Amino acid sequence: MHIMYFTERPYRDVPEDEVIKNRSFFGVPNRFYDAQVGARLYNEYLDEDVYAEEVGFDAIMLNEHHGNPFCMGAVMNVEAAILARITKKVRIVLLGNPLPVVKNPVRLAEELAEIDLISKGRLVPGWVRGAGSEQIFNQANPAYNREYFNEAHDLVLACWTKPGPFRWEGKHFNFRYVNPWALPYQKPRPPIWIPGVISAETVVWCAKHRYPYIGLGTALQSTVELWNLYGQTAADEGYMAGTENFGYLQQIHVAETEEEAQKQGRAAMFGGGAANFSRPEHTLPPGYNSKEATRRLAKQATDYGFLGITSEKLKESQRGDLRHIGIPKQNGDTRDKLRKGEISVEEAKKKIYANYQKAQDGLQIIIGTPKTVIPKLKLIMEVLRPGVFGLFQAQGPLTTQQRLTSIRLMGQEVLPAMREIAKGLGIVDPFEREPGSRPYTSGTQYDSLVDLEALKRAPKRDESVRV
Repeated sequence: MHIMYFTERPYRDVPEDEVIKNRSFFGVPNRFYDAQVGARLYNEYLDEDVYAEEVGFDAIMLNEHHGNPFCMGAVMNVEAAILARITKKVRIVLLGNPLPVVKNPVRLAEELAEIDLISKGRLVPGWVRGAGSEQIFNQANPAYNREYFNEAHDLVLACWTKPGPFRWEGKHFNFRYVNPWALPYQKPRPPIWIPGVISAETVVWCAKHRYPYIGLGTALQSTVELWNLYGQTAADEGYMAGTENFGYLQQIHVAETEEEAQKQGRAAMFGGGAANFSRPEHTLPPGYNSKEATRRLAKQATDYGFLGITSEKLKESQRGDLRHIGIPKQNGDTRDKLRKGEISVEEAKKKIYANYQKAQDGLQIIIGTPKTVIPKLKLIMEVLRPGVFGLFQAQGPLTTQQRLTSIRLMGQEVLPAMREIAKGLGIVDPFEREPGSRPYTSGTQYDSLVDLEALKRAPKRDESVRV
């Protein structure tokens, strides 16, 4: 099993009341940003990553968001380039560059190649469509999101694998002269992983390209359905999917005692947590999703969302309801009441933190000592059997020492236990077995990708919970 360390690198000093009044992290005015604090935090997060390598993590995972204190990684390739030089053996996993807002894919291909060269072949690039808010921040037309993604993907691969110089004449990108001199260290190209929330289109696209799919903390039942969809698509494409084709990201925080862990873990709820990443009108701008995809999201999503995509936000937005695509209007939302002045910021905050235990009960966050978190991680591993597992450090105003202690305890006790569990489950990762390398014979039974009996033991997520 390949185990990654991940943090959103939050701007931890943003006033929580301002986030709640704004009803999301995205859109909080940057007058609350202090450059001195930002400089300190960037360096602390780089130090964290180096420490994560020292305690035994296999990879450092980075991501990118813009205009949002929830994540300071606005240009994650800069961080990746630094890590390529100051780390020694960890993989540098980028999940990922938002291709639809990249204006020059040739430049992106050069940047990633340089990172791979400096790290001597430790880069794992990953590409995303980008959150809805990224389209707004980067002045990108959300209606062309998937088209831009597909063409940018193809152009980057051409830069890495097609001898230059050559011309590129596409729908969205046109280059007279493509001849990047810096080419990746890994041949024919670096491995590519693709993260997602609960988009069936992304899963099918991944399977057709034989790329590992990384689930971003999605509910187990929905994730099982996506795994099975991937497996069926893989069979249709003539290969057998296995543990090497899947990864999962889980938010977690570990402390020396249960009392300390429970007190510190409340940071995961700060400002409303991941479900408050962006407001409805920013989460799903017009044209970003098809009507069919939005209907499916509304049926599958709980009230927990990694990028602010929740059933509540899908069913009602500030600008109106979604009845035009078959989703009924619902009333009584806390954010809506806050907007109308029907409840105060303090009342909204109490509602958020009242869900702390429910969030743990539903495995939306895992908080505790190594002894108490390992059985919960084991259950997830039994259900999903992912070859890649990301441990996502809790957000919010944790101190540097509390974060480092969590990393240390994970390295000393949690990681060794996870590796033993993975060995017992027969889990292999994408570096042990090439994804898509096992041929499938039509009409035969392919390997089971999930454990449905273990799923029966998994708790149901409470749809009233926000993290």
